[in-house]
Amino acid sequence: MYKAGFDNDKYISMQSERIKERIGHFGGKLYLEFGGKLFDDYHAMRVLPGFEADSKIRMLVQIKEDVEIVIVINAGDIEKNKVRGDLGITYDVDVLRLIDAFRGYGLYVGSVVMTRFAGQDSAINYEKRLKALGIKVYRHYSIPGYPSNVPLILSDEGYGRNDYIETDHSLVVVTAPGPGSGKMAVCLSQLYNEHKRGIEAGYAKFETFPIWNLPLSHPVNLAYEAATADLSDVNMIDPYHLEAYGETTVNYNRDVEVFPVLNGMFRQIYGESPYKSPTDMGVNMAGNCIVDDDAVRKASRQEIIRRYYTALCDLRKGTGDASIIDKIKLLMEKGGINISERPVVAAANTKAELTGEPASAIELPDGRIITGKTSSLLGASSAMLLNALKELAGLPDEVKLISREIIEPIMTLKTKNLGNKNPRLHIDEILIALTICAESDENTKTALKQLDKLRGCEAHSSVIISSSDEDTFKRLGVNLTQEPVYQSNKLFHR
Repeated sequence: MYKAGFDNDKYISMQSERIKERIGHFGGKLYLEFGGKLFDDYHAMRVLPGFEADSKIRMLVQIKEDVEIVIVINAGDIEKNKVRGDLGITYDVDVLRLIDAFRGYGLYVGSVVMTRFAGQDSAINYEKRLKALGIKVYRHYSIPGYPSNVPLILSDEGYGRNDYIETDHSLVVVTAPGPGSGKMAVCLSQLYNEHKRGIEAGYAKFETFPIWNLPLSHPVNLAYEAATADLSDVNMIDPYHLEAYGETTVNYNRDVEVFPVLNGMFRQIYGESPYKSPTDMGVNMAGNCIVDDDAVRKASRQEIIRRYYTALCDLRKGTGDASIIDKIKLLMEKGGINISERPVVAAANTKAELTGEPASAIELPDGRIITGKTSSLLGASSAMLLNALKELAGLPDEVKLISREIIEPIMTLKTKNLGNKNPRLHIDEILIALTICAESDENTKTALKQLDKLRGCEAHSSVIISSSDEDTFKRLGVNLTQEPVYQSNKLFHR
């Protein structure tokens, strides 16, 4: 059952005040490395129930007159057509989506920076495309020995070789489509080049996860490791903070590794560093806004199980890696997490065993579990959806929300006219049919009004479902997991 564990209003208020405080600390100009998703942070929403996906962007809108956005993309990711897993679009396309979204909130996007630029043809073509759209583009380059070769990094052959990004706002938010884009390096390069021009500026980091003032083994922090298992990021105790203050805080390996670079830069610019540890660099206040730790722990454990199933399915589809599964297994062992904590798994698999066909299950907000089985008219996920809507609407099981007279012509269209082999209706087709029937049927109209209650519900399928159904579940806000098996033994699956 859903239970809020995070105070979102408190978070927005505390976070904006902390950032303004840090801007003032550096004399009026701050480069803020912004980790995670700015306006669609669904991971945070899942592990911190009560967190709203656009919380961080709403916080920035409160001080938008002071804000300038710089978007960073790794040129290698452009070359590899790297895909953002939650949206299914490539990083280069996501940059355009981000620009549109930021502008939609009234925020100023100053430029795009391509990091690790090495003359890649795809990166050059992308640069031309952005410039044709009126967007400023800058190039930053790889530095041999980064981040350990501090003398080279802090020289004209290191950061000094990078393009200088022209900015004119007091808060420069440096963000990216995903991790590993080089946001910190862009911030530090700017500090070096600002100093050469006689401009005083500071740096801070806003990374929601890991949450620095929660224990290393807290499920929220374990869930972050599970989410970044493909990056080989590791949460760790901040050794610099422990030494400086005798206080245990959590950070992750990349920040700890690069901290000497940052310290060296500040000493070069100011004669001393304002930070004694990577934790000091951060401004994240999320840990102070958790109001129900048990609810947060439970939600985070579910997220780790979901990540485990995603990794299993990715491997089955040929897009994953066994090492990711192994890493998440270790995290589950560390946290004492078992798939039995996800009741929809057993419900779906038991239904499949009883019927001999694929089955699905969903847990409603009040804890009731509803299943769906495969039939001649409907796939298991579609049947589950209809059953859940009927249950939420208080309608008897025998009520038919969609008549056979509506379903059969759609099936005929799919097979005879559109060439589909599978006549059963996908979830999006079911929703369209429901909308049509709701015009003349009060039961269907009542059931359709329950759709919003599915947001945040947990579901499981005994087989890998179609990409169309998977996408619709995402749009409905249903947290789906799937067994890593296909319904048939065919080699080609849509």
